[in-house]
Amino acid sequence: MWGILVTLILLCSCTGQIEEQGSSRRATKAQQSAPSPSWLTKSYLLGQFDPPRHPLFDRIPAGLAERPNMYLRREALAALLEMADAAGRDSVRFLVRSATRNFNRQKQIWESKWRGDRLLEGREQAPKVYPRPYDRAKAILRWSSMPGSSRHHWGTDVDFNAFDNAYFEHGSGKRFYSWMLAHASTYGFCQPYTRRDSLRPVGYNEERWHWSYRPVAAICLKAYRDSIGYADFKDFLGYEMADSVRIIDDYVLGVNRGCY
Repeated sequence: MWGILVTLILLCSCTGQIEEQGSSRRATKAQQSAPSPSWLTKSYLLGQFDPPRHPLFDRIPAGLAERPNMYLRREALAALLEMADAAGRDSVRFLVRSATRNFNRQKQIWESKWRGDRLLEGREQAPKVYPRPYDRAKAILRWSSMPGSSRHHWGTDVDFNAFDNAYFEHGSGKRFYSWMLAHASTYGFCQPYTRRDSLRPVGYNEERWHWSYRPVAAICLKAYRDSIGYADFKDFLGYEMADSVRIIDDYVLGVNRGCY
């Protein structure tokens, strides 16, 4: 009698484990086959849209933005407003210097540097100092993205207060950066371009002003890795260098692991 009872218990236990494993496999398969959101297209990832006309974007309030008509993804903006409110209670100042930049805006920035109309770091005229296209592209990439490769295309990334790492070492800049390191993750934000070291050996220089809304940006980053190739870079000066400088492998994907 006891032998029969033990056998029945074991059978039930095994059946439960099999059902649980089967359920787990079905869930995993369902997750893997889940369709991408309808907005997550190649055009979106490459910044080929107009933020004011996009239904998922909202304007940043005037009191928080350096200038009018700056936009972010709705989710990112809601988190930013909550974070800025909390920072304000700690006497930390937020000013958005740059937010969403689409392909055309990034093209203007890139080509003005490529032609030498805009100096690199305020001192170098790129065509004269870097006549070889590869060297010129690498020099511009110290601080500026190629069109089609910027995280600012996604409406998730924001530049705050000052485009100068030294600003964040003293006074109000240091208070801002210390506060962000302590609290930004609570609101979903991460710093994509941390110090270049063994953990982040490639990509852009450190940017203490640049923060990213990870819940949406991580989705975009994975989709970018899976769907964008070097052949997608075109229609701007120097686009032929995209492969040579490894713009996807070293720059788009070369971010702080905390932003994945």
